[in-house]
Amino acid sequence: MRDRLEDLFVDDDFVGWFPVNGRRGVSPARLAFVSVLQYAENLTDRPAARAVACRIDWKYALGMELTEPGFDHSVLSEFRDRLAEVDRADRLLAVMVGRLAEAGLVRARGRQRTDSTHVLAAVRRLGRVELVAETMRAALEALAKVDEVWLAGVMPPQWAQRYGRSVRHERQPTGAVAVREYVEQVGADGIALLRAVYEPNAPTAGSGVAAVEVLRQVWVQQYWHDESGQLRWREAKASRARKRPVR
Repeated sequence: MRDRLEDLFVDDDFVGWFPVNGRRGVSPARLAFVSVLQYAENLTDRPAARAVACRIDWKYALGMELTEPGFDHSVLSEFRDRLAEVDRADRLLAVMVGRLAEAGLVRARGRQRTDSTHVLAAVRRLGRVELVAETMRAALEALAKVDEVWLAGVMPPQWAQRYGRSVRHERQPTGAVAVREYVEQVGADGIALLRAVYEPNAPTAGSGVAAVEVLRQVWVQQYWHDESGQLRWREAKASRARKRPVR
């Protein structure tokens, strides 16, 4: 892209995103391109910011001098907050695809889509999948610090493999059926853990752990019980599902 296009984004693409007064910040065009590279390499914010500061290939793609220091990782999440407002993500994706097509990097009438609705839907779904899995992992890690022996007694062997490392480093399920099976399995695991935490023989401090309360709240937001008592994954528009929250 750097050789054929020079700049994927320019600061004029972001007029109206930022206040006109105050100290000048990091170029939004650069943050947008960093976000693309970050997604392509599946990096969290800290490693992405380090890549900007340290990696020659990223500096070349971004048009940076080798001596430029980069920026703090927190500006990436702040940029995403602005990107999520109104239809900015849709419009920015359309700009990107248009410029790539003009540069001959994608076919003008190829299979890429510029409305980005399907892309954003996939990102939201993946974000929710990561949310429940990481919430479950955080609760397990916090409870292990409270009473590791008790946790080993209530934790099935499969949990160590399922939650032993960050979901970002594992192969994500693909396809609607596989994703649903995975999130419903995570949901069932979370319910089992919550029930164990509130059993009489559980550690007294277990139910007061902040990560456990976060787990309970996230499960209320992301799951529901149907009429037969089966745990279900909330669909984005299934408002009827909110009538029976997880207990």
